[in-house]
Amino acid sequence: MFVGTHTPRLDDKGRLILPAKFRGALAGGLVITRGQERCLYIFSTDDFNEFAGAALSAPITNKDVRDFQRGLLSGASDEIPDKQGRVVVPAVLREYAGLSRECTVIGVGKRVELWDTAAWNTYLESTEQAYSDQAQEVFPGIL
Repeated sequence: MFVGTHTPRLDDKGRLILPAKFRGALAGGLVITRGQERCLYIFSTDDFNEFAGAALSAPITNKDVRDFQRGLLSGASDEIPDKQGRVVVPAVLREYAGLSRECTVIGVGKRVELWDTAAWNTYLESTEQAYSDQAQEVFPGIL
């Protein structure tokens, strides 16, 4: 399970050094794709295939489903980390997420999210109070 917050940098070639604690799970291959809120999602290849399979099983007669499938799959890029744990983040995805040199990588269970650090800080600030003020159970029986 991916957890935690890390602050690697993109190098001049658009490569990201994966956090050491994530490398083992992603060493065999990964998929980077558009996420929501203008971040990028990074999945192991197996987890991406499971996620994409679920998305593809939804009815294509639904416009929202088609839109989601297009956004997810058209931006997907298969990558294999090099021996130093670096992966190239394609230019089209760097542009989508507004990535600068300063990045924030967060573990979110079965996926990793890659954010521009300024965008992550803005997002976190805008959602922090709502998280603290949660008056009802979001997940019944868990919290």
